[in-house]
Amino acid sequence: MNWTAADIPDQSGRTIVVTGANSGIGLETTRELARNGARVIMACRSTDRGEQAAREVRRDAPDAELRVEECDLGDLESVRAFADRLEGDEIDVLINNAGVMAIPRSETEDGFETQFGVNHLGHFALTGLLLENLATDGEEPARVVTVSSAVHERGRIRFEDLHGERSYDEWEAYAQSKLANVLFAYELERRFLTAGVNADSVAVHPGYANTNLQYRGPEQRGSRLRMAAMKLMNAVIAQPSATGALPTLYAATAPEAEGGAYYGPGGFGNMRGTPERQASSDRSYDEETARWLWAVSSDLTDVSYDLPEPKAGVPARS
Repeated sequence: MNWTAADIPDQSGRTIVVTGANSGIGLETTRELARNGARVIMACRSTDRGEQAAREVRRDAPDAELRVEECDLGDLESVRAFADRLEGDEIDVLINNAGVMAIPRSETEDGFETQFGVNHLGHFALTGLLLENLATDGEEPARVVTVSSAVHERGRIRFEDLHGERSYDEWEAYAQSKLANVLFAYELERRFLTAGVNADSVAVHPGYANTNLQYRGPEQRGSRLRMAAMKLMNAVIAQPSATGALPTLYAATAPEAEGGAYYGPGGFGNMRGTPERQASSDRSYDEETARWLWAVSSDLTDVSYDLPEPKAGVPARS
């Protein structure tokens, strides 16, 4: 497809929410959206880091319209407070980007295993709470873009031990949370279609991008060897974070991007390059697993969506 940031259409008049907007893929996504005229609401766990990132973006785009808001996806009270502050704001695109990767076991404020809690449950709750904000009355559909990872292909949803209380492996937990992202994105699309809502749900992955995400696990473990290995891999193998942001930007802005699709880099091993439509793992298309996950997520977060269960035979768009 060879689509780059130069192909982003004018975003003037559009409001886009980006979680984890202060670093990595989120920062690069914010930068390009702002350059092209979007009003970006930067949902950040730390408003200090968010404001610092906003200043960086304004150096590249002096006229950038940015709003930094606190949103800690590991604390449902913070997620609800963020949604409350956006009451009355119409949102054209919600980008569920923030995440943590391969960290030692810990728990969120609500007692969830952190990777599952932040990467999936926090975004599940946020999307449900912002559902009424989505701009579904215009000619163009509103969009919800959920950022997963190629590592989701290793994942399975361990309903018997979602929070790793019986056994925990940091990479298995990460893979589970990223599979949950794709299952959620597809199930949301099916529910949009069933309800006849003018909105699309899209899943993406950035490939292997050079961000700070890879360093958090080694930092928390205090492992100099793992840190050195990650730095070497990022230097030799990883693509720049600006390139890693392209699938997200494509899904958020390209008129031809489709609901129910999965986009990622089309280069070597689907780890590098410009975005293309791809197939996700077989498990990610399991509708029964998706519906169970949806029900469990709603119960755990106490967030219900005003959307019907999909009718029989209503797949995500293909």
